[in-house]
Amino acid sequence: MTSASKKPLPPKLTSKQASYLRGLAHSLDPVVRLGKGGITDGALAEVARALEAHELIKVRLEREADIETSELTEAAQSIGAAVAGHVGRVFILYRRHPKKPKIELPRAAKASAP
Repeated sequence: MTSASKKPLPPKLTSKQASYLRGLAHSLDPVVRLGKGGITDGALAEVARALEAHELIKVRLEREADIETSELTEAAQSIGAAVAGHVGRVFILYRRHPKKPKIELPRAAKASAP
């Protein structure tokens, strides 16, 4: 998982933004499946390629995958992606395209002054 380039920072999603992304992801099928091999460099590269192409993807952890939620979250963050949500063993990952974003997130609410 080491790379010579600077690691992108994962986006910080508000609950409203995460909810919006979960709604968009509802009709998507998982594009990456993680199995017995777990989270390998090759698997992370495939997730990164899928995020580059789609911005929003689903990742399925197969039954034989011995991966904790926190491990997948850390792995996603290491490639600049955020976990927008998960149901069971299906995770929704989001990473904005650096040049041609397809998804426009709702704006974060401004903090009100006391």
